Amino acid sequence: MKKLIFSLLLTVFLFAAHSNAQNYDREKIWENEINAFAEIDRKQTPPENAILFVGSSSMRLWTNLRMSFPDLRVINRGFGGSRLEDVNFFFDKIVLPYKPKTIVLYAGENDVNDGVAAEIVAENYRKFSKMVREKLPKTKIFYVSLKPSPSRWKLADNFRKTNELIKAEIAKDKNAKFVDVWTPMLGANGEPMPDIFVGDNLHMNEKGYAIWKGILEKYLK
Repeated sequence: MKKLIFSLLLTVFLFAAHSNAQNYDREKIWENEINAFAEIDRKQTPPENAILFVGSSSMRLWTNLRMSFPDLRVINRGFGGSRLEDVNFFFDKIVLPYKPKTIVLYAGENDVNDGVAAEIVAENYRKFSKMVREKLPKTKIFYVSLKPSPSRWKLADNFRKTNELIKAEIAKDKNAKFVDVWTPMLGANGEPMPDIFVGDNLHMNEKGYAIWKGILEKYLK
């Protein structure tokens, strides 16, 4: 019981400290990208009952998403550099309007890289899930695990912990699935395969996205 109380107090402390340290103007930072999504929707009505891909740059840079899933109705609303908490902040603008039948979410990597504790990232996932269940109760969530980026390999333990916490949370939700991309992106030496990333050793090339496609299509179809 004491361990549980201590854990809860630690989470509250970390969340409060993080909130104070990261109090920035999201509206200003992401104004152009969020407005660009709205402009796209004005010019072309987005498909109904689609699969919404949302999250950070690993989603935004999946430029051939429609070609990857030609038989599916997909929408890409990834915005580069974003955190999971940013996705939550803009939920009513980049998720809710599309009323998707499925959400494919990749977010949290930037959070961990910026020093956000794994417990806080998991808490932000719970907030995302809660908004979906309250506003889009029939929508499925496929959470793509944090990937093993070579440039951030020093944080591997933090990423693994975050993945495990979110995986445990998802296990409580019958309409959510944890999609493991961490393991398939590792080589025989247990480290990230270097040939599936572009020069920055952070973002993926076509080989990397092919791995994601092969895993996700099993869930989406």
